Order: sequence, then C-alpha cells, then structure tokens
Amino acid sequence: MVTITELLKRIRYWSYADRIGPDILLTHWRLYFKSSMKKLCKNKFKSFGDSAEFRPGAYAEACSKIEIGNHVVIRPGTFLFADPTVGGGGIIIEDKVLIGCGVHFYTNNHKFSDVNKPIFDQGYPESNTSNSIILRSGCWIGAGVIILPNVVIGENAVVGAGSVVTKSIPPRVVVGGNPAKILKNLY
Repeated sequence: MVTITELLKRIRYWSYADRIGPDILLTHWRLYFKSSMKKLCKNKFKSFGDSAEFRPGAYAEACSKIEIGNHVVIRPGTFLFADPTVGGGGIIIEDKVLIGCGVHFYTNNHKFSDVNKPIFDQGYPESNTSNSIILRSGCWIGAGVIILPNVVIGENAVVGAGSVVTKSIPPRVVVGGNPAKILKNLY
C-alpha cells in the first residue's frame, strides 16, 4: 500500500523534475490541452517556439537544455534526452523541422571500456557540451530515427525512417540506413 509520505515525495518530484513524459503524471495531462501544453513547455524548456507543440506520449529529459523552434511538433513516442549532468550536451531544434513519431535523441551514453566491470557500474563518460545535437531549419527526420551525440543535421536535409545517425549530415541531402549514409543530393 502507498503511504502518504511516499505519495508526497512522488508529487514533489513530479513538480520539480526537469523532464516531461507519461511517467510524470502531475504534468503529463497538461499536454492534452493546447493552452496548458504551451504554458508547461515554455516553463520547462530552455526555449519553446510560439507555434511549437509537444504531444502526449513524448518524453524529454533535461528540458532546461532543450530548445525547440517555431513550427516544430514533437510527436508521441519521441524521446529527447539532453545530458542532465553539469556541462552536458543539449538539443537544439531550429524552426520548421519535421519530426516523425518515435524519434530518439541521445546526447550521452554509458561507459563500457572496462571489460571486467559490469556496464551498469561504469557510469557515463565525462560530460561534454560538444555532445549536443542540432537540427537545422527545414530538415525532416523520419519516424523511428535514432540520433546520437555530437550530430548536426544540416538545413533542409532528409533522414529516412528507421535510420541511425552517428555523424553530422550536410545540408540538402537525403540519408538513410544504419549508420546513416548519403543516398542523394538535393541541389
């Protein structure tokens, strides 16, 4: 049975957490209503465009390190993971970026260099702002894409659905695959 103390601790966490998602019940319901979604997102994110939307079912970790531009919709199943540690990388999504459902952004990873120690016990590499992810204006990220640390997606570039982006992508190209490779130039 849940105790009052446990419930109060959980409510306090939900109130102050630097995250948004279905696991944060106190605020998640606000995403279902445009006016309360806007107010919540403008309060939580480093910046949030006037015409941006953050839909129910999406997650964001370390919201204070995430910038979302105008005419951007964060769809259900999308996960924005900015590095919550001091000095860690953030996420910048510029204006008019199209993002499909279920896209995952990761600005940090687990250490795994010590083969004699469980990965669980190795922690994370030293935080680094160069691990940030930037999506330039007008790019299109297909459904189910995974974007890893230290990646810049160029202006008006297209990332095909299901791709894994491990390196920066130049402007005006189509990429796809695992790892994502240039398939076509758009000039």
